[in-house]
Amino acid sequence: MKSCIFPTINSQRYAQNKPRNNNSRLGMINVNLSSCNARITNYAKKGWIEDARKLFDQMPERDVITWTAMVSGYSQNGRVDDARNLFDKMPQRNVISWTAMLSGYVQNGRIEEACILFSQMPEKNVVSWTTMLAGYIQEGKLELAHDLFDRMPEKNVVSWNAMITAYAQKGGIETARKLFDEMPERDIISWTSIVAGYAQNGRICDARKLFDRMPMRNVVSWNAMIAGYAQNGEVDVARQLFDKMSERNLESWNAMIAGYIENDKLHDARHLFDIMPARNVVSWTAMITGYAQSEERGEALKIFSEMQRSGAIPSRVTFVNILSACASLAALEQGKQLQGYATQMGLQRDVFVGSALVSMYAKCGCIDNAREMFDEVPARDVVSWNAMIAGYAQHGYGIDALNMLEEMQKAGIKPNDATFIGVLTACSHAGLVDEGLRFFESMEKVHCIIPRADHYACMIDLLGRAGRLEEAKGFVYNSRCEPNPSMWGALLGACRIHGNIELGKLAAERLFELEPENSGTYVLLSNIYAAYDRWEDAKKMRTMMKHRGLKKQPGCSWIEVKSKVHTFFLGDRSHPESEQIYSTLYSLDRQMKLAGYVPNTSLVLHDVEEELKEQILNQHSEKLAIAFGIIRIPRHMPIRIFKNLRVCGDCHIVTKFISKIAEREIVVRDGSRFHHFKDGFCSCGDYW
Repeated sequence: MKSCIFPTINSQRYAQNKPRNNNSRLGMINVNLSSCNARITNYAKKGWIEDARKLFDQMPERDVITWTAMVSGYSQNGRVDDARNLFDKMPQRNVISWTAMLSGYVQNGRIEEACILFSQMPEKNVVSWTTMLAGYIQEGKLELAHDLFDRMPEKNVVSWNAMITAYAQKGGIETARKLFDEMPERDIISWTSIVAGYAQNGRICDARKLFDRMPMRNVVSWNAMIAGYAQNGEVDVARQLFDKMSERNLESWNAMIAGYIENDKLHDARHLFDIMPARNVVSWTAMITGYAQSEERGEALKIFSEMQRSGAIPSRVTFVNILSACASLAALEQGKQLQGYATQMGLQRDVFVGSALVSMYAKCGCIDNAREMFDEVPARDVVSWNAMIAGYAQHGYGIDALNMLEEMQKAGIKPNDATFIGVLTACSHAGLVDEGLRFFESMEKVHCIIPRADHYACMIDLLGRAGRLEEAKGFVYNSRCEPNPSMWGALLGACRIHGNIELGKLAAERLFELEPENSGTYVLLSNIYAAYDRWEDAKKMRTMMKHRGLKKQPGCSWIEVKSKVHTFFLGDRSHPESEQIYSTLYSLDRQMKLAGYVPNTSLVLHDVEEELKEQILNQHSEKLAIAFGIIRIPRHMPIRIFKNLRVCGDCHIVTKFISKIAEREIVVRDGSRFHHFKDGFCSCGDYW
């Protein structure tokens, strides 16, 4: 047996993992050639490629296995050029060496170089052909893959399975089935691939027929069938299969949990999550995503805290979804903590996490922080740009949003349909009517984007806010798509702003047909009637709501102080500091009246005495939240208030007065946009 010299490797990682040997750090020990080759392979697998190379260089004698192990090691660690340099120096090569180099190119996505090398190979075996086949499939070159497959002098089950899986995943299920039927022999992977292919393509009955015919099944086969039923909306059948499984792995539980979440059965998903024997990052992320996209977003934050305590490491998908929950809840402090955590993990500059941070800061009222995050993302994609454009739009900074669109195009990023939702919203909130019309027209003519219902709704809102109600109505009737609730809702909202009762009735009637259970329509039309003292008509709307068992969504405002959210309702006295809140509010009221404030009681849409109207105005939820903010938030920090409904005209006036009298910056997010109040002025310019 040949021998070689094994050098001391000065690697902390190696020292931690190898047995203690006092002599090993003092010199060299003799081991045989096959042992050295095995160590090179082992070091490469663990990512210790420099240690592998040191061993390779100090070996007095090498064989073709040594060289091939080092070439493979470089390739596995992404160092393809180093692999090629070594490959070119090899004193002799065999088909395994050539295939190792070919695999290196394929694994690292360098398909053109793989093609050249493949054509130069003096000898090829079935593994070489299958490696090249996998390269074409990996790059989505299915026609080239099929041509190569047809030319293969010998095929094995791996080759057949690769082609079947590729066609099944790309929607070519008929071709996949034809190949499956032609296979001379099949293994469990063949059967599972075709079953999964049918399921993924919505042909669940065909998938089940083959599943029932399988000569053998493993946990992967069962998981494919469970996922298929869940993805096709048959989550109860998926659960029946899940319960029948004699053996389950983590993927089984995760597939079932994901199925429940996809089918809006969040509580069933939570039950399984709570009883599953073990969890991984996929399990935690699935539950966080489910809650983040539901009405129970606060639960997503709790699950994330549990995940941290468990020691599980979040993925970028976890961060994106938990940041989305923070954005929806306006949980700024938690969002800042998540940014710190993402930075520790090296994910802050990741394009997906970076975009989520941009969106989180924008939705929490910190548009300057959002821009800082945007500027830190090194390789921005369309999602990053859209997040920043939407942020500017929501804050009413229309010109900034349009400038961002121009920068985006200069950077070579093509706008998509979501980009124009942000752009048109920006034009709407800033009153840029002509610009909005121009951008809408350019969608199809310049960017080849067919407007969707959401784009038409933006245009109706844009024209409606500007008082151009007939043009807005024309967009409803002349749209390419069937008018939907968002379009009629935008028109009704505009009628509420401008007091157009007849057009408001028309829009409301269409909404009653489309969304009879939406209480907001009844309330809006009732408010239009009440604003013009048509109390009987307003009362009819309230009566209709009562008969249909509908309830008005109560207006509420909330504020975050030291990571705790405080919520207020109209006339709320349940807060522990209620007495001080009302005392502060009454003091501000006296100062405002001395400064010229006159309560706008016409905005109280109830048929009550004038004195009571003024009392109702004074107890609006956002005023209570602002008073609490003045008490609890340091003077150098902005007061950030969030409201579920549109801010009323009187509260808007009052907040301008308070910002000047109390010398505080106040940021208010209502149902559609942000208002930045400072020194008696609002960023919206009283246009909202």
